[in-house]
Amino acid sequence: MKIALVGYGKMGKIIDEIAQKRGHEIIARLKETPTADNLNNPDVVIEFSNPEAAFENIKNCLELGIPVICGTTGWLEKKPEIEKLAVEKNTAFLYGSNFSLGVNLFFALNERLAKMMNPFPEYSVQLEEIHHIHKLDAPSGTAITLAEGVIGNSGFESWKLEETKGKELGIFAIRENEVPGTHSVYYRSEVDEIEIKHTAFNRNGFALGAVVASEWIKDKKGVFTMNDVLGL
Repeated sequence: MKIALVGYGKMGKIIDEIAQKRGHEIIARLKETPTADNLNNPDVVIEFSNPEAAFENIKNCLELGIPVICGTTGWLEKKPEIEKLAVEKNTAFLYGSNFSLGVNLFFALNERLAKMMNPFPEYSVQLEEIHHIHKLDAPSGTAITLAEGVIGNSGFESWKLEETKGKELGIFAIRENEVPGTHSVYYRSEVDEIEIKHTAFNRNGFALGAVVASEWIKDKKGVFTMNDVLGL
């Protein structure tokens, strides 16, 4: 399979290495805006850039009819527009706030636990995410997905940074050292605490998941998530 990498930072370089080990050809490594001239007609684009560039990057690729796997967070207010464009152009789009297999299992566990805890108001819930100091957005896309999983299975109406209050689910976003990503959801009462936690040791799991998603999406049409890729 021919893959174009849009956004060639730390993640792009790890994806490059893993994709080649799995027998794929990297035909473009772009730090600039993708166009018909510099993409070199790939089977799929894997986009890991930054919040400011992501929308235009994805839009340009979809308008060319190229399927896009996107792992950039911090631009999601425009995601409905991108999903609509993917359908209009009869191509495919898959966004993942986190491509790690373990994290996607963690998402499912989080939703199940939220549903179990909902009848017990004596427990307050709080989310926490810790990432390296270079991360540009807060909270992380993974934390937002976790928050949405809780909100969809409880009485919360929205999320916010800082502490949980009323119908707003709180997320603590911490930036320190070179932490790849640690996410916790905890339920606390006056007598005990229940916590689920996912800790990434490096970025390899994210990169492998993105390559697996690109393998899966080839020749498909529509808007997908990692749940579709993993059959969750």
